[in-house]
Amino acid sequence: MTTTTPTPVDATRLRRAPTPARTRPRRRSTRRHSTPLTIVMLAVLAYFLLPLLWLLVASTKSTQDLFTSFGLWFSHSPRLLANIGQTLTFDDGVFLHWLLNTVLYSVGSALGAAVLATAAGYGFAKFRFRGNGAAFNLVLGAIMIPTTALAIPTYLLFAKVGLVNTPWAIVLPSLVSPFGLYLMRIYAADAIPDSLLEAARIDGAGEVRIFFRIALRLLAPGLVTVVLFTLVATWNNYFLPLIMLNDPKLYPVTVGLSSWAAQAQNGGAGASSDMLPLVVTGSLISVVPLVVAFLMLQRYWQSGLSAGGVKQ
Repeated sequence: MTTTTPTPVDATRLRRAPTPARTRPRRRSTRRHSTPLTIVMLAVLAYFLLPLLWLLVASTKSTQDLFTSFGLWFSHSPRLLANIGQTLTFDDGVFLHWLLNTVLYSVGSALGAAVLATAAGYGFAKFRFRGNGAAFNLVLGAIMIPTTALAIPTYLLFAKVGLVNTPWAIVLPSLVSPFGLYLMRIYAADAIPDSLLEAARIDGAGEVRIFFRIALRLLAPGLVTVVLFTLVATWNNYFLPLIMLNDPKLYPVTVGLSSWAAQAQNGGAGASSDMLPLVVTGSLISVVPLVVAFLMLQRYWQSGLSAGGVKQ
């Protein structure tokens, strides 16, 4: 029986033997910051926020403080609550009536324009008919026409049918939204698969039922976007109500505050030295409903903006 003796192990080779590589923790990717871009964004932010800051600060001042104190800082005796109370109660609370008119005009116009733009955009995107391209190009051309250029022809048309000095003179023109139609056409083309519509038709669903039960749910984020755009446009509309309405009880906030400002400057009937703070405070109050609307609808709006960003 033969025995084998173990060969000696070279210590240097043992020390040089490769060791399993240790997994190094991955470094977190650091975001690159651009100083010029940051400066530009801060300038844009200041451009949009400084008027709101001035409006908030000015609403806390009296007439004398508006002209004697620094515009972007509060006075020694702020009186925001007093200004709000005077604004809401001045002239038997006419400001609340103007605010209610603005809500009715804006909400009615926004909902109607959103439904019409959604239905028309869905039709342009999912149906092929003769003149589809020409009609859509006509819509694109209508976007380029400013609304102020159509105010006088609209007034003459509404005067012929007796709708001047009525709420319909504000709501009906706002129902037409070429930009909303364009937006919904682009959104419907990607948000609604053609296979889903074909499956619904095979199951026996009609086109109206498909639109209200299937398409409208998929188009909800885009519809909310059109609602927000139309709501802001109608809320801030000044020229159309100015030429359409003669009765102060039908005024929206924009025209009503303008009449107050004219009285304060020209010393008209009912004008006083304290009307200028009322105009500023009324402007601040009129901004609050728009901010609330954006905060309530922003999650639907953000989901609509991110739709289609990732390919499945």
